[in-house]
Amino acid sequence: MKKLFALLTAFALLACLSTGAFAAEEGNIVLIYTNDVHCGVDAGSPEGTMGYANLAALKGELEAENPYVTLIDAGDAIQGEAIGTLSDGGYLVDIMNHLGYDFCTFGNHEFDYGMDVALSLDERLDAKLLSCNFIDLTTGERVADDYAIETYGTLKIGYVGISTPETFTKSTPTFFQNEEGEFVYSFCEGGDGQQLYDSVQRSIDAAKADGADLVIAIGHLGTDPASAPWRSYDVIANTTGLDAFIDGHSHSTIQGEMVENKAGEQVVLTSTGTKLANIGVMTITPDGEISTELISGYTGVDAEADAFVKGIQSEFEEKLNEVVGRTEVELVINDPTTGERIIRNRETNLGDFCADAYRVTLGADIGMINGGGIRAAVEPGDITYGDLIAVHPFGNTICVVEASGQEILDTLEVAAQAAPEEFGSFLHVSGLQYTIDLTVPTSVVMDDYGMLASIGESRRVKDVQILQDDGSYAPIDPNATYTLASHNYMIKEGGSGVDFFMDNKLLMDEVMIDNQILIAYITDHLGGVIGEDYANPYGQGRILLADEIPETGDVTLIVLPILLLAMLCLLALRRKVN
Repeated sequence: MKKLFALLTAFALLACLSTGAFAAEEGNIVLIYTNDVHCGVDAGSPEGTMGYANLAALKGELEAENPYVTLIDAGDAIQGEAIGTLSDGGYLVDIMNHLGYDFCTFGNHEFDYGMDVALSLDERLDAKLLSCNFIDLTTGERVADDYAIETYGTLKIGYVGISTPETFTKSTPTFFQNEEGEFVYSFCEGGDGQQLYDSVQRSIDAAKADGADLVIAIGHLGTDPASAPWRSYDVIANTTGLDAFIDGHSHSTIQGEMVENKAGEQVVLTSTGTKLANIGVMTITPDGEISTELISGYTGVDAEADAFVKGIQSEFEEKLNEVVGRTEVELVINDPTTGERIIRNRETNLGDFCADAYRVTLGADIGMINGGGIRAAVEPGDITYGDLIAVHPFGNTICVVEASGQEILDTLEVAAQAAPEEFGSFLHVSGLQYTIDLTVPTSVVMDDYGMLASIGESRRVKDVQILQDDGSYAPIDPNATYTLASHNYMIKEGGSGVDFFMDNKLLMDEVMIDNQILIAYITDHLGGVIGEDYANPYGQGRILLADEIPETGDVTLIVLPILLLAMLCLLALRRKVN
């Protein structure tokens, strides 16, 4: 009887253990995902966002409730604020490792500190770095694994990484070229999107052949119209086999949009926005049902993660808090009325300020800065070193080059191609004023690498005037030579798809870091104070969009049409009388 009792007890214990194992095996799978964090490590910066300590606490809470939890990032994590700039992204890698990220992909800004830093991420990140379309052309091999399989009980999920071909122009083009200026890396950018679709499809098929029951894309493609044909929408519509797509790049907030694939099946598309405004949670049931949720305002804090982040911040806090000047006005990247970002599609006072800093400090005829290179507003009051690093976090260096008037005109035309839509290459200028005629369709053609291929006869940019020594403006001469101050990204590295400055005569070569030149302009030319000259958030009227009525300035834009209409009426009346 004792032996029988012992045997029955053993069977009972085994049954309990088996039941527990089965329950764990059949529990929900939870994927926590982030994208475009851009060094937003702290809660409330900007207002309403969470921080990595909140993310760690949420992860711990979900791990306590679910047997399987995976942490994913869809790119642009290591660049965007001083904590990234001062460490070439290293501090962010340390934080992500501490939180225990499992899978990541390259965003375009993972390349901002140079190719060596980007390639080192595969070793420095504990997470598995995936990209199916980032190719080393010298070997024909992928730089990172294209997919990975994770087993959750009886269910296998394949993760496919995808990086945007816009990386060429939304990071630094020369990073992807050899010394002869030839591209030695590819993002499968050719064939009007087909190369990218084919690469993704091959990886989906390979993951399924490797046993994946579900396949989820971790992509940094975005949904902006200007990103076609490489958007997440485009990839889903031209492939089969994806069950969900975790997206980044366009800072879109998408809880869960159903998008039809090539076979007419529904694929879940989701994206969290930026700066941890939301944390994504995807729940997959044992039978493969997928649901998504965006969590905002989560206030739980993981004490260990909080201490880890604060320890890193303390290493450079003293330098960041050094006051370098003050401003009497707010310098904006967002419309103060609507709250919408405007730095990438119209003039702002911060764009004017940065362009002036380049031109005035280096004594050039013209200053230019792309809107995508201006990342943070400046509030009234004291300005710290950290504030200006947040404005210019890329660490670009400023150059002065000789340029023809025609090259300036072509550059402005490329920059205006997407207006009035957002475009990271939209230019803010100093020493120039001009009109963008929105009624004229763009004639700019870019090649597969995102570089300028041609400009047609029709031009959107009109009435370009250049500042004279006496403060007046005169028409730009296409055949004249001017001096242009901008960063190395535009002048030396083909940024924004414009490469015709690269062979021009350099007058000053990488003389100052971009955020340092802002300091020099404040201290040496503005007496330490940004004043009323920059009070208008919409700038000083340098760039006029043709469908706008100007608040001030040339009244002929209003009066001439009225006079013309009156003359037509008089002529019609005269004919009637005769």
